[in-house]
Amino acid sequence: MVHSTRTAVTAVASLLVARVFRLPEAYWAPITTLVITQSSLGAALAVSWQRLVGTALGAVVGAAVASSVGPSPLALGASIFLLGVLCAVARSDRSAYRFAGVTLVVVLLVPRTDPSWQVAVHRFAEVSIGIAVALVLTVAWPERESRPRAAGSSRAPLPR
Repeated sequence: MVHSTRTAVTAVASLLVARVFRLPEAYWAPITTLVITQSSLGAALAVSWQRLVGTALGAVVGAAVASSVGPSPLALGASIFLLGVLCAVARSDRSAYRFAGVTLVVVLLVPRTDPSWQVAVHRFAEVSIGIAVALVLTVAWPERESRPRAAGSSRAPLPR
């Protein structure tokens, strides 16, 4: 119950913060919060950093390619490859590469009327809000470690 409440409160808080900033796709903030929310601050910090690096790289490459070449299968493939190289140079892990790729696809391939750089900045802001809210909640409302079940207990622990 506590984990579910904590997760729900965090998701709603990140959505509301993104709406305060009038971001067009505010739903990315709670999505990111759900990805980041972890049981310990150390785990949340590690995944947050990778998510932030990957999102920044994907946003920059996506905006540059969208404004110069436009969306195409060749541009997508070349950009995904470039992101892999950039993540290796930045010494980021595969999760940063995965987040970079997701951001690239959102910026490059989802049709919009706004300029690609504006889309990229909004995407980065939405993800950053989700990360910040998740980290604040992880510090303000840390999740307790689950206790082992007593011998003979028939209740299985809920998944984390």
